[in-house]
Amino acid sequence: MSKLLVSATGLAAAAALAFGGAGTQAAASTTLLPAGHSFAAKLTGKATFVAGSTTMTCTVSASVSGTGANNQVPAAPANHNDAGPVSATINPPTFSGCTTSVFGVSVSVTANATNGAWTLSAQNGAPATGGFTIPKGGVVLKTSGFATCTITASPAGPTAVNGTWTNGAPSALAISGAPVPATVTGGFLCPTGNQSATFSATYQITDTTDPAQQITVTG
Repeated sequence: MSKLLVSATGLAAAAALAFGGAGTQAAASTTLLPAGHSFAAKLTGKATFVAGSTTMTCTVSASVSGTGANNQVPAAPANHNDAGPVSATINPPTFSGCTTSVFGVSVSVTANATNGAWTLSAQNGAPATGGFTIPKGGVVLKTSGFATCTITASPAGPTAVNGTWTNGAPSALAISGAPVPATVTGGFLCPTGNQSATFSATYQITDTTDPAQQITVTG
């Protein structure tokens, strides 16, 4: 039963959804284009969360633009960094269609920006890199069924979930085996305390201001 909750911790990792610059390595100059355009980040395929021998998958996840300034490439000249990544705040991603590999256990996940902003960042290089940052406590996962537990991702502070950025139509951010800390609380069937998991997923980054254009990373 403890494997179940550890796997739920993995879902919390997802939300680390999480997109942020805290972990990308500052190196070459970076320009994120088109300046000022809004964008969406949508899962393609499945997001996979693994902890020990337990796997959790979600089939739907996205961070989309709204009425505010989130999910927007910075306006020039802020869309360029002479020596490091370019970052943009985003709306907390949503997750749905989630299942666990443990019979009789369901899970729901809610992302939030209560303790800080979510971000997406991109760093020019060979290869280009990118990632999401989840703020402190930015994802809360709740299991039901044989065990009722609450899993909070990134309990001590922001956590970066980084991967490889590929320019294209659309561009893609691929994250593989990124670690995310979490804390579990609940009843006697819950493995309470600090836990860890890995997260893998690929998100397509699309231009929602002008769908004919692409969100790209250059020098």
